[in-house]
Amino acid sequence: MTDHLPMPIPAPLTRAQRTSIVNLIRRTAKAEILPRFQTLSKHDIDQKTGPQDVVTEADRASERMIARGLLGLFPNALIVGEEDVAENPEIVNKIADAEMAFTIDPVDGTWNFAHGMPLFGVILSMTRFGTPVFGLLYDPIMDDVIIAEEGGTAQLIRPRRAAQHLSVSDGGEIKDLTGFVGLHHLPEAKKAAQAATLPLFARVNTLRCACHEFRMMAQGHVDFILSAGLTPWDHAAGALAVQQAGGHVALLDGSAYRADAKRSQYLLCAANKDLWDKLAEIYAFLLEE
Repeated sequence: MTDHLPMPIPAPLTRAQRTSIVNLIRRTAKAEILPRFQTLSKHDIDQKTGPQDVVTEADRASERMIARGLLGLFPNALIVGEEDVAENPEIVNKIADAEMAFTIDPVDGTWNFAHGMPLFGVILSMTRFGTPVFGLLYDPIMDDVIIAEEGGTAQLIRPRRAAQHLSVSDGGEIKDLTGFVGLHHLPEAKKAAQAATLPLFARVNTLRCACHEFRMMAQGHVDFILSAGLTPWDHAAGALAVQQAGGHVALLDGSAYRADAKRSQYLLCAANKDLWDKLAEIYAFLLEE
């Protein structure tokens, strides 16, 4: 009797569609983002929720350009851009029911960008009924991109070089781990307890840029990421990239991550399931009422 092999998962996008999306992001960066980098005055930087949450014309103009380009390629898609959601928050509620939705963070790491620090990126994901199936993490400074697809791998694509298949780290003992944990998104009542966990690890940082934090983990340079204040434009693409690079990705309560996860939930990404379990035990206090 011949064993039946499992049917491969069809790619969510054709090669031509992937190439068109990557080229759209690159064109946008050259037209709307890079010309404004290190040229902004303080009058060009607006606050959203406060001085740590800022927005610039680069964010707004690049999101408009990306959204137009995506609708040209996929006329029936739902477009969920960070800056549009700031004005129309109800759009997020449509992700779970959308057969094809794109989330856009046009300039992730806006605080860094606005203050002249070259550590920012563009994040784009495609979801199917809330499940991330395609993710893109683009670095405008280096002009390279990490892409990941459901049923595929995570790849780093650089100009004039062969694509590199990515793998997460091997993990290790808790005391030897490095990772990213952002205290600023945690509830005030949890911040002190979270800070008390930092000495358990070799080093814990934040880059103020989810794009580069997920890029670092997908390339095996850090062992874990704990994210709070979940938004689909910040986390869907990165979660998929880490997962397709071999990491274990789930909400802190153990359930599968989805792009329509509640903002109050926590996303934990680790190099493997065993390490994820150990970290989830350390961070279990975050789930306590």
